[in-house]
Amino acid sequence: MNMRYGQNNDDLIASPCVRQCCLDERDVCLGCYRSLDEILAWHNMDEQQKSTLLKTLQQRAIARKKR
Repeated sequence: MNMRYGQNNDDLIASPCVRQCCLDERDVCLGCYRSLDEILAWHNMDEQQKSTLLKTLQQRAIARKKR
């Protein structure tokens, strides 16, 4: 999950979606680690919110791999 420039200038931080969508029992995607609410809210987030969420997703991924 790297921050990168999207193709649309209005979307400088690309979606972390990796097209491996599968929600766990807590409605968290096993591919990108976003909750269902975060997935739905992504396009309404500003760049700061997206950046903050990406950091959270990295922490979730690390925690998930420790299970």
